[in-house]
Amino acid sequence: MTRRRHPRRDRSHRDESARDRTARDRPASRTDPRPGDTGLRAATRALLVLVVVLPNVIGAGVVLVLAAWVLPRDLVETPGLLLRNLVVFGAYVLFAVLVGAGWGHLSMRVRPLPADADDRALRRREKRLRRVVLGGPLRLAAVQTTLWAVAAVVFILLNVFDSWRIALQVGATVLLGGLATVSLTYRLVEVVLRPAARQVLADRPPEGRVLPGVLMRTLGGWLFGTATPLLGVLLAAVAALALGTYDVERLAIAVLVLGGVALVLGGAVITLTATSTAAPVLAVRRALKHVERGDYDVDVPVFDTTELGLLQAGFNTMVGGLRERERVRDLFGRHVGEDVARHALEHDLDRDLELGGEVREVAVLFVDLVGSTTLAATRPPTEVVSTLNRFFSVVVDVVEDHGGWINKFEGDAALAVFGAPTGLDDAAGHALAAGRDLARRLRDEVFTGDRAELAAGIGISAGEAVAGNIGDHRRYEYTVIGDPVNEAARLCDTAKDTAEGVAASGAALARAADDEARHWTSSGSRQLRGRTEETEILVPATEEKAEAGS
Repeated sequence: MTRRRHPRRDRSHRDESARDRTARDRPASRTDPRPGDTGLRAATRALLVLVVVLPNVIGAGVVLVLAAWVLPRDLVETPGLLLRNLVVFGAYVLFAVLVGAGWGHLSMRVRPLPADADDRALRRREKRLRRVVLGGPLRLAAVQTTLWAVAAVVFILLNVFDSWRIALQVGATVLLGGLATVSLTYRLVEVVLRPAARQVLADRPPEGRVLPGVLMRTLGGWLFGTATPLLGVLLAAVAALALGTYDVERLAIAVLVLGGVALVLGGAVITLTATSTAAPVLAVRRALKHVERGDYDVDVPVFDTTELGLLQAGFNTMVGGLRERERVRDLFGRHVGEDVARHALEHDLDRDLELGGEVREVAVLFVDLVGSTTLAATRPPTEVVSTLNRFFSVVVDVVEDHGGWINKFEGDAALAVFGAPTGLDDAAGHALAAGRDLARRLRDEVFTGDRAELAAGIGISAGEAVAGNIGDHRRYEYTVIGDPVNEAARLCDTAKDTAEGVAASGAALARAADDEARHWTSSGSRQLRGRTEETEILVPATEEKAEAGS
């Protein structure tokens, strides 16, 4: 099994990332509720004016050209009526720009907070800001649609008393041009308000669709960006057939112009629609790459209020659950060991717990600190704790480096197991190597200076033992029980009287590979306390003997 990097090793990075993410995602309405703040940044409001006014002025100009010079020449051939239409057109465009800008500003305005605003007023302001930002595209689209509808009525009434055919022609052109222009502006407003939407959705994700969903967004892009100009082509064809107002040349010009408008406008609307749809998906995909690499410190900024926004929020909820799972696994692993935690999670022991165990071939290492009683009686408690922590830090490092895990700490002693719950080739060899390495590192790194009077006994044994969950359904632990455990504890006492502080059993040496066995030599046999038979005792060999054995 390939081990993943333990999450606790990246704890500092995760905590820092979480703090940065919290600061980044905190909504502006909470962090900066200043009196006088109108809710949207000045740059955003200025950009909204630009993307609303400019496309509508250009759209009005295109409608004028189509109605006066491209479609049937009835209006051009009536100079007085054409002049009247041009004067009204200029006046209405000025009126629409002023009224539209003012009306749009009021619809997007958030009342400033008074200096003595309380929490209730702040919450009301936040709710208003949320409605304004998320509903902004529809609000501004409603303003523009109203102005274009009024324009259609005005120009129909302006011309109907002179020619119903000219009135119908101009009115239809204004309506179709207005629909296409409003659709384009709607998409631009969505893009401009995206940073503001990200802020208001950071604290509370979308609870439902505020704007039309993905399906309606796509259909609307086709309907208003492509179908509407093409409808003008169809109407021109109908007029040519039913009214005879087009000759071949005029019909060709109308088709070319309307087709060009459909291509340009349709391409712009579809591009903006595709961008609005793809941006949330791409953001989720980028975040997924981090999750695939095991990095759960990632959140997707939520800026879409359709199903895609719910997808973004759902992804953040999922990753939050994964972060919590890793945190629990980290905490669980610190208490019972990483291998035991992984084994429990993979076998879903919470839902299908079985007390008891199975017979496994394991190796056991028992280490006990000598002199801790004197240390506790003569040194301050903080120094005692520091010494024990340093001692256990080296024990954990050595055991994990050699493929074992700490089953339990017992005061100033520790029990390490090799070969359970995860199988390990040559468990006895790994335990014996860990014992030699541990003795050396304790001597070089812990038992120095003021701690020189301390020592440790290390006992190692191997054999068959029962490994499994012991206790009750309400409280249990994974542990190893059997003769190797008892023998290792007794060998630990014996090791305290040896020069190296390490003693292993003949059973452990018999199960170890030759590469490790040559590092050990027999020191005789004795009957250990509490046992009925003698145990062969082995201690680390000198370098000369180890080389001779090789």
